[in-house]
Amino acid sequence: MNKAIFIASAEPYSGKSLLTIGLINMLLGKANRIGYFKPIINQDSKEKRDVHIETVLRHFSLAVGYEDTYAFTRQEVLNRIESNSQHEIINTTIEKYKKLEENYDYTVIEGSDFLGEGTAFEFEYNISIAKNLGVPVMIVVSGDNKTTSQVVNFTLSVLRNFEARELQVLSIVVNKVSPPQENDVRELLSTQLPAGIILSVIPTHKGLQSPTMKEIHERLQGKLLFGEQQLMNQVDHFVTGAMQLPHFLSYIKENVLIITPGDRGDIIIGALQANLSTSYPKIAGIVLTAGVEPEEPVRRLVEGLPESFPILAVQTGTFETTKTVGAIPSRITYDNTKKIELATTVFNKYVDTQALEQKMITFTTENITPYMFQYQLVKWAKSQKKHIVLPEGNDDRILKAAARLVTQDVVELTILGDSNTIAASLKRLGLNIDISSIHIVNPAYDDSYNDYVQTLYELRKNKNVTLEMARDLMTDVSYFGTMMVYKGHADGMVSGAVHTTQHTIRPALQFIKTKPGVSIVSSVFFMCLPDRVSVFGDCAVNPDPTAEQLADIAISSAGSSQRFGIEPRIAMLSYSSGTSGEGADVEKVRQATEIVRQKRPDLKIEGPIQYDAAVDPTVGNQKLPGSEVAGKASVLIFPDLNTGNNTYKAVQRETGALAIGPMLQGLNKPINDLSRGCTVDDIFNTVVITAIQCQDN
Repeated sequence: MNKAIFIASAEPYSGKSLLTIGLINMLLGKANRIGYFKPIINQDSKEKRDVHIETVLRHFSLAVGYEDTYAFTRQEVLNRIESNSQHEIINTTIEKYKKLEENYDYTVIEGSDFLGEGTAFEFEYNISIAKNLGVPVMIVVSGDNKTTSQVVNFTLSVLRNFEARELQVLSIVVNKVSPPQENDVRELLSTQLPAGIILSVIPTHKGLQSPTMKEIHERLQGKLLFGEQQLMNQVDHFVTGAMQLPHFLSYIKENVLIITPGDRGDIIIGALQANLSTSYPKIAGIVLTAGVEPEEPVRRLVEGLPESFPILAVQTGTFETTKTVGAIPSRITYDNTKKIELATTVFNKYVDTQALEQKMITFTTENITPYMFQYQLVKWAKSQKKHIVLPEGNDDRILKAAARLVTQDVVELTILGDSNTIAASLKRLGLNIDISSIHIVNPAYDDSYNDYVQTLYELRKNKNVTLEMARDLMTDVSYFGTMMVYKGHADGMVSGAVHTTQHTIRPALQFIKTKPGVSIVSSVFFMCLPDRVSVFGDCAVNPDPTAEQLADIAISSAGSSQRFGIEPRIAMLSYSSGTSGEGADVEKVRQATEIVRQKRPDLKIEGPIQYDAAVDPTVGNQKLPGSEVAGKASVLIFPDLNTGNNTYKAVQRETGALAIGPMLQGLNKPINDLSRGCTVDDIFNTVVITAIQCQDN
């Protein structure tokens, strides 16, 4: 079940705050614990708190700490972009959101405001954040100062941008539409939006658009002379008091702000009298310009009145002040309960809350992004800490990965090698970790050596292994590390940064052996493509599997996919799709597909199928219309090692995809192999997935 919604815009002052308030009010009627998250805020929280976050937290009494409601300030994001650390933005945002997700029934996420320096990055980062959090989107666009055609075209353009990046849009809200345009905008968009998207058109509401005297006071940074108690007065109009009093009085409207030079005592007195009269509308306040304050008799008159309105004095001239006031946008603040209640009323009136609520709850995401996947892997590994042995302690990459694993407290580690050499290497590499937090074992001198030798001899004597041979083999780090796992002294092993695949997995095949019912040990790579994670198998172990073995590889790979949070949709790859091709190779794939269907009728599988038809929705629909797998395969099974190994490397190099693995499947206990060209990230990720495999054991 989905637990969040992302409110996104593509322009400033679109009215996201109205939707946030409306949604939270709606959700609080259904659940007790509602969270709020705004990934990027405008100002430094050390100097001043974000006004909108304060409003949401205080009005609804949400139990979210202020520091937990955001990930970065705008300046922090710009700094990371300049230092080419964009990945940190997404990783940290996911981490902070996931903490909220764990503690709250539902979370409202609000995109950035498009205000200030660096707005160019915001649209893409909002899309990226929403996609990596795996949550549906509510788009809000503003109709303010736009023609009907401009509103419609802009709305459709924003929607296309979101859908092009495979984001699920639940609802579109067109806000601040001029009332005469309301019906036309609704009718035109209703005929052009995809089915299922909930459309809401909200006309301009004066009560939400108008600033208060408090907002004007803060923006002008003027001196408040009178009327502190009336600072929440709403300003719907403003007028310049530059004419004679009788003429001026005819310009007074409801909730008007008067801007006049400070020496116009007649305007001040006339405004005060008009405000007391039942024949004139209510006056919101006065701004006195040019740095001139009222003379003493006028001040005394104002002070003696039982009720007044705010009177401010500013240094700027009348024209400049009028221009500034005209550009002040209104905000909904926690102390303006009238405006908050109005926002809730407007939301409930124009948004189909029942339809929206149903879509929010039933939404599920089909794709898992690489950032989501990696975050989830580390979280799973930490949830039940396991003991992993790394036999290749003489390799710097292993030590760097080990330092990260220990620092993040992901696993318990044993590294095989000489303790003095390893300590010197850690110092040389500048890895400031406590060496006592890692178990360092030298196989030939370890207390377990003789026991391991005897165990290996007993296990392999029927295969002509003598005691002397067992002694020799047990000095090999691959045998020693595998025996640690066999004896339960470690939960899993990761090797292969220095040694070949055969060297790494031979001991496991000899005495760890395969799980019951599994005929073949195989492997998968988790291919972290730019917008999804796919499972590739088998790309590392079996040169030319039979149809029966290929079926077992597919079933094992589907299990691995499901275990790691990816819905398995299996594509059995070949050089033809469906019934179009002939030949021994394609027939093997066809037979393997049928075997899987017989053994596991619950699995979604298609084969034979070509790679493009498996992953491209357009091609898939053309070649295999109606297929549950074509165009959206998540598990891709290659017919042989030559095809699989070359394809995964080609995809990795050409797309920049991160390939996590290979992860061996089918063994009784987790042993995993690294490529000799592996990076520190590869080692880190392989240890993490090995630890998760250990949890299942």
